Amino acid sequence: KFYAGYPITPTSDIFELLARELPKRGGYVVQFEDEIASINAAIGASWACAKSMTATSGPGFSLMVEALSLAVITETPVVVAYVMRAGPSTGVPTRSGQYDVLQATYGFHGGLVIPVLAPATPQEAFDLTVKAFNVSEKLRTPAIVLSDAVIAHTYGKVVVREPGEVEVVERAKPTVPPESYRPYDPGDGLVPPMACFGEGYNVLVESLTHDERGYYAPRSDVQRKLMWRLYRKIAESSPELFDYSAAYLDGCDVALVSYGSTSLSALVATKILRREGYRACCIRLRTLFPIYEEGIRKLLEGVEKVFVVENNIGLYYRELRGILKDNAVISVPIIDLDLPQPREVVEVVKQWL
Repeated sequence: KFYAGYPITPTSDIFELLARELPKRGGYVVQFEDEIASINAAIGASWACAKSMTATSGPGFSLMVEALSLAVITETPVVVAYVMRAGPSTGVPTRSGQYDVLQATYGFHGGLVIPVLAPATPQEAFDLTVKAFNVSEKLRTPAIVLSDAVIAHTYGKVVVREPGEVEVVERAKPTVPPESYRPYDPGDGLVPPMACFGEGYNVLVESLTHDERGYYAPRSDVQRKLMWRLYRKIAESSPELFDYSAAYLDGCDVALVSYGSTSLSALVATKILRREGYRACCIRLRTLFPIYEEGIRKLLEGVEKVFVVENNIGLYYRELRGILKDNAVISVPIIDLDLPQPREVVEVVKQWL
């Protein structure tokens, strides 16, 4: 219902489309003076009970990270579409890369992880944006849809689901009377019910370490309890959030693991390898964080060599090599301002076979 925007290449198409379409559906689109104002406005709109989002790329996300940390500790549902481009710094704004995959979840201070979903096609961008809103609302957390310039500039067929065909999750609301409400009390679970401004409850949006009442409490026991709850509500949801596409998994002993637009090249490279006689498979990860370690290990059980194909210097490889103790994990870092070519992926992989 609310989009807070600031133009930045290659995300401006999102802004322009929503500026035209969202008001027709009862929503609001506002352009702010910078990315800092945009993310803070989206956080504020969420506390007014509007499902809200913003979109940006690398330099803009760097400006948003302090507010994302605010959203984490205040448990504010908000979605950020992060469309990666070639960096660092200004880089090549109109061209692609996957250089910010770790920044998307580790970029803010506080040491916690937020959900990061990575589409590779226009259809997946649609479906995973819906999922990001559902995850954000259910867990009361910021959620990232991590795209890149190739996907942002890709045309493709999209099946737009009818309202009744799409699962829509709403945040849990308080069931106690206002005088009994404690804004950060999760009850028997890990996620507190969320009251919004104007609903008659005492709502405290506290960026300081706080107790269940929302009052500043600079004590080790409070800090410990809060940190572990914020960590657990994401980590323990990893089986439910785990999303991937696998091809040729049966009997595979060489796996290409990839994500985003590069995973499409990895899939084609897998088909080439199979034509050349290799028992290759491809796993396209659609959930990058939180990492469901058991699920990934089970998928790759019995696979001798795992090649992590990325359009960067091998960033997500660093995450997977610590998980896959029983596999030989090899980085395939192919830096290309467009889409890494499948044949180039094949040639790098064959050096290790």
